Amino acid sequence: MKRFAILIILPAVFLLLSFNKIYSVSLEECDKENIPSDKISECINVLSQKVGELNSQKKTLASQITQFNSQIQITQLKISDAQTTLAKLENEINILGFRIGYVNDSIGKLETLVKERIVATYQESFVSDLELVLSSSGFSDIILRLQYLKQVQENDKRILASLQQTKSNYAGQKDEREQKQAEIEAAKEKLLGLKTSLDSQKAEKQAFLSITQNDEARYQQLLARARAEFEAIQAIIAGNGTETQVGQVNEGQKIASIIQGSSCNSNGAHTHFIVRKPGGVTDNPFTYLKNVSYENNSGGDPFNPSGNWEWPISPPIQFNQGYGVTWAVQNDPIIKQYYSFHNGIDINSSSTEVRAVKSGTLYRGTYSGSGGCSLRYVRVDHSDSDLDTLYLHINYLL
Repeated sequence: MKRFAILIILPAVFLLLSFNKIYSVSLEECDKENIPSDKISECINVLSQKVGELNSQKKTLASQITQFNSQIQITQLKISDAQTTLAKLENEINILGFRIGYVNDSIGKLETLVKERIVATYQESFVSDLELVLSSSGFSDIILRLQYLKQVQENDKRILASLQQTKSNYAGQKDEREQKQAEIEAAKEKLLGLKTSLDSQKAEKQAFLSITQNDEARYQQLLARARAEFEAIQAIIAGNGTETQVGQVNEGQKIASIIQGSSCNSNGAHTHFIVRKPGGVTDNPFTYLKNVSYENNSGGDPFNPSGNWEWPISPPIQFNQGYGVTWAVQNDPIIKQYYSFHNGIDINSSSTEVRAVKSGTLYRGTYSGSGGCSLRYVRVDHSDSDLDTLYLHINYLL
């Protein structure tokens, strides 16, 4: 029986170890200040594993704050690592600079010596064999002179070879210095990006604390509202709203009005404008809408309309959120929990009037989901194409 139990337990232990990699440093060690440089990389992995575990857990205020702190700590460690790398590269380039200076001096001295030997060799070329014999005191003197000339010639060859090798070393070290300089610039750019990311993470944490007021109940309420709105919009796009056909409308005809103030699971007056293709697939509204005056309140989302449709609201447009991977999707601590992609644009105007961007059949719709409220919208099925446009967070016309 014991043997059977061991056979069951061992695979379970193996599975646990395979899902959680064991590191030589503990989480407690990584939470300390002044982590040794040789432990930074492993601490980054330990903290990243912790963030991953927190992502898979139920969202609580405490877990979210811990996740923020861990992410900030990871970035701080990456900054420390980048600073160490930069300091090392700068030290290496300083050493290279010294070596290049030394090699440059050596080249100068060798070139001077080579020039002197060229002159001496040129002068010696005018001494004939007969003059060598006549100027010698005897046969042994001739032998000594010939040996000396041979040694001089060999030395000249060594000097030339040394000059060529030194010049080659000089070129190689110059290339290495250029490579190191490029690495330094890349390290500086990486460091700047990490510092910017750290500032952003700290600001995001502060915004989170401000929004939630450090209150668990409020945080859960905000999460529930964001989830309910996300589910409602997805359901409406999929065609699961409850709709009533109103009739034909013309392009530019008033079809609804923007709810002033908060609406179902959403804060602030705006309409969520969606362009829908067959199959419940959304498209970028900017592909169809014409360029108009606007005020960008989105946090930096691109406003780049390139089509010819008139807008559903009067300009200047108060542009609150764009299409796709928006600033809010990436940075809002509540929205980012559910949204990875914004499927329409959030817009507002000084006028509450909402108009049809194209002629077609008008439908009034609602969707009641987990949030306990009904999200009202209107839809226009375009008569000249297979597109629909949806206008959310609105009041119907009486």
